[in-house]
Amino acid sequence: MKLSAVTSAAIVVTGLLASTMASADTLKKVAESGRITLAYRESSVPFSYLSGPGAPVGFAVDISNAVVDAVKKRVNNPALKVELQAVTSQNRIPLLTNGTIDLECGSTTNNTARGKDVQFAINYFYTGTRLLTKKTSGVKNYADLAKKKVASTSGTTNAQVIRKYNRDNNLDMDIVLGKDHDDSVLLVETGRAEAFAMDDILLFGLMGNQRNPADWTVVGDSLQVEPYACMLRKDDPQFQALVNGVIGGMMKSGEFEKLYTKWFMSPVPPRNQNLNLAMSKELRENLVAQSDKPAQ
Repeated sequence: MKLSAVTSAAIVVTGLLASTMASADTLKKVAESGRITLAYRESSVPFSYLSGPGAPVGFAVDISNAVVDAVKKRVNNPALKVELQAVTSQNRIPLLTNGTIDLECGSTTNNTARGKDVQFAINYFYTGTRLLTKKTSGVKNYADLAKKKVASTSGTTNAQVIRKYNRDNNLDMDIVLGKDHDDSVLLVETGRAEAFAMDDILLFGLMGNQRNPADWTVVGDSLQVEPYACMLRKDDPQFQALVNGVIGGMMKSGEFEKLYTKWFMSPVPPRNQNLNLAMSKELRENLVAQSDKPAQ
């Protein structure tokens, strides 16, 4: 039977859609390839960072590894190869959607805009934008930065937040963007910016890793509360259920709280800094609720 041009086109489109849907089947992809690729950040202390040459460490890295253990059991391959891929704030979503990485657990905010492109797992941290600055700067809050240079990191929600705050309050800040968090801190260190606007938890971690932490301070009101969550590809309910099962199971069993104590209430490498940050009300409530509700 001869197919019409319209019918032929419909078959092609259907095939492309099926291919796209198949590419989101992470467990099938992993089973067939014999490997899973995890993303990591190089300077998102204490979530995902390099404490020295070699493998990344951190709270989110430990969660990723727990997911891998569950994947190995699901695909019945204890020898599953785990590959690591460094990502930045700018490229983490494209590398996930194009299949380069299979899971990203780091310091990524779960919000509605990103939810159009990716799927988020259960929220595992809550934070807000504040400022890292030198104590000698005299900066105490955002108003002190009027007509001054302020750093943030390219591709982050914080860069958007500080831009909006700048516009809404007519502060005439000059916002400069670093390629990653270390680069943004360097802008302040070298006098090219007065302060670095970022999630407060990351600022405390970065401050502790400076040569002279006592020279630095985290200041300013918290502009908003945003959740962090692991990212996976959209329309992949089986993998989403597995990841949520791992994180939710850890929250229910008490393992999540032990992991929190390890990374937020104890000395961590490489400088044995202790953030001594008690679990927030929002996070403690989510141990029970296990919500993946995004920030707006």
